[in-house]
Amino acid sequence: MPRSRNLVASRRRRRKILNKAKGYWGRRKNVYTVAKNAVEKGLQYQYRDRKVRKRMFRRLWITRINAAARLNGTTYAKLIHGMKSNNMEINRKMLADIAVRDPETFAAVVKEAVK
Repeated sequence: MPRSRNLVASRRRRRKILNKAKGYWGRRKNVYTVAKNAVEKGLQYQYRDRKVRKRMFRRLWITRINAAARLNGTTYAKLIHGMKSNNMEINRKMLADIAVRDPETFAAVVKEAVK
């Protein structure tokens, strides 16, 4: 009985890796063994950086809120403490958006939080 090799499946498996390696530089895009390592590393970075992106956005929001708060005569820490004390539940993303797009409303929030 002849040996069955299932070339269709193995070719599809390799093609899947090479398609993910499109746009890579040098042999990383067209040599399977090199591309496989590059794609695996890329997927590791992708997994890690989904979490890093959340951290970076939170840092950006805090920086924007702090800058706007200082324009209104307070600091980020005092503003957040005042908001928690007065049960004002606006998350940092929305607060940063208000600070950038509508400074008058942000000034009202600061005035209400820091009495």
